[in-house]
Amino acid sequence: MAQSFSMIKLLRIVLVLLALLAVGFVGMRFYTKSFSPSDNAEFSHNGLEISVDYCQPAKKGRLIFGPQNSKALVPYGKWWRTGANEATVISFNKNVLIAGKPLKAGTYTLFTIPEKDVWTIIINEEVGQWGLSYDPSRDILHAPAIAINKSDTVEKFYIEFNEQSNGADMLLRWDKVEVVVPVRVQ
Repeated sequence: MAQSFSMIKLLRIVLVLLALLAVGFVGMRFYTKSFSPSDNAEFSHNGLEISVDYCQPAKKGRLIFGPQNSKALVPYGKWWRTGANEATVISFNKNVLIAGKPLKAGTYTLFTIPEKDVWTIIINEEVGQWGLSYDPSRDILHAPAIAINKSDTVEKFYIEFNEQSNGADMLLRWDKVEVVVPVRVQ
């Protein structure tokens, strides 16, 4: 009898600890999103639908892009989750060309490798991971995208679309950088 009582007590302790861990995990996600809120960029035209779910980090006086030795938040040559918190998720309802490279309709994770003049756009088949988790063996597309230096500063990272014939240009904009990613229907 005493042994079953101690087992019940141990089980209760374990359940309470698991509940506290779950509450802490959920609380941490809400806490981090208070600094980098969720956003969604959508494009819909002529039957093409694109949706991007991402979080918006803010500049807050920091150096955003730069050489690895410059202490930039997003150093050149290193992969980036293209946002904050969870990895950025991008969906296409049709087969598309990303900067001229074919991609089947579906839902993917969007990563990038920033450089001064040309970024690498990465489409990865793994979806649902936290933004600090990246498995390059799951990449299915790498494409170049031009980075344009702008005169104005954008405080919060954002993604938007500009309609083009047979598709759109996806614009990634933060600090004084705008990256243009051509997306066209196959």
